[in-house]
Amino acid sequence: MTLYLDEVDSPLGRMLLVTSPSGICGLEFADRRERLDRLLTRRFGDSRPTSRPGVLGAARRVREYFAGRLDALESLPLDTAGTPFQREVWTALRTIPAGTTWSYGDLAATIGRPRAVRAVGAANGSNPVAIIVPCHRVVGSDGSLTGYAGGVDRKRWLLDHEARAS
Repeated sequence: MTLYLDEVDSPLGRMLLVTSPSGICGLEFADRRERLDRLLTRRFGDSRPTSRPGVLGAARRVREYFAGRLDALESLPLDTAGTPFQREVWTALRTIPAGTTWSYGDLAATIGRPRAVRAVGAANGSNPVAIIVPCHRVVGSDGSLTGYAGGVDRKRWLLDHEARAS
């Protein structure tokens, strides 16, 4: 499988963007490269991305999101794989409007599995495309900023950014 790597500067640090011929399969902060590599290895084996800027115009769209155009990421094609349950959760995540948050319980209820809160949390944490699949919009039932693979400070920044821009 041919994979392409692009890098995007953001207010939260450099991001690594990986695309396949079918769509975006990885977006992660550069200081979380090990996590990205694990996800890619699990899915694609020893395939290593080749540097190739501009694929799908994705890096430009990520920059537009950070510039305040919150809808810039909505129509990007994804190639996330995952289990059927993970894909169901990730699809539901993309329906959370920018500038709002849902609890894990809200997300579980949305997919018709109100008792699957922990499984929803695990699927949320396995999201391979940060920001595009907006797992940062999910908070604890009390509104607390629970875990985020990129760090809670980044999660707070992303939520504040979306609140200001929406």
